[in-house]
Formats: sequence, structure tokens, C-alpha cells
Amino acid sequence: MKIILTKDVDSLGKKGDCVDVSRGFGRNYLIPKELAVIATDKNMSLVEREKGIADLREKKKIREAKELSKKLKKVEPTIVKPVGENKKLFGTVTTADIAEALMKEGLEVDKKKIIIDEPIKTLGIYNISVKLHPEVDGKFKIWVVEQ
Repeated sequence: MKIILTKDVDSLGKKGDCVDVSRGFGRNYLIPKELAVIATDKNMSLVEREKGIADLREKKKIREAKELSKKLKKVEPTIVKPVGENKKLFGTVTTADIAEALMKEGLEVDKKKIIIDEPIKTLGIYNISVKLHPEVDGKFKIWVVEQ
């Protein structure tokens, strides 16, 4: 029996895949649990259309991430922190601090996507990476200065 998966099913396939399963497995388990539908011409065309729409959405996300990456290269936000002896910071500069500094520059970046290679505990200029999309990375510099 040929079916089209409507959700990812372990050891069987991903959403949108057309797979061949036994009649009992398809009719008694997959279809009642809405994990699959019977592979008819109508259902096949619906799946193809949904895949096309999903591809367009993904391309739009990639395009937006690339635009944001270009904007990030142009900014160098400044983070002001109190310091102690030897110009060491009280605490560290966190991803939340960096996200807030970017917000002041007019760029909205989720703090979970910001990657800090090593803890920022002293004054200076640091290179920061951002994972905007699985295929797109952004890089920019921050200035950590004394309050």
C-alpha cells in the first residue's frame, strides 16, 4: 500500500515522503493517527504544492538572514561596563548584553543565536559570530569600554 507521510515517522521517512507499507500498518496505525494519507493523484499534487510553498518560505528566510548579515558587518556596537583593577570587568559580557546593544543599533538578533568564542572579561574589541540560519552566519565587532 502506497501512502504519503503527513508527519515525520521514525524508521519510515519524513513528512511528504511517499512510502510503501503493509496494508495493516497503513490502515490500522498510520492513517488513524493522521501520520499518513493514501497516495492518490490528488494527495500527491497537494504534497507537491506544499513542498513548493515550503521551499519559497525557506528561500525567503535565507534572503532575510543574508540581508541581516550584511547589516551586522556595518555596525560596531559599544557595551559600557564597570571595571575594577587591571581593567577587568565585574562579571562578563553576556549574549543578552550583546543582543541589547544590537537592539540599540536597530537590529534584532535573538541572544540564543549569538556565539561567543571565549568569555569576555576585559576591555577591548571582540569579534562576535551569529548563527542567523543554518546556512547563513553573520560576524561583527563589539567594543567593550569602561563606564
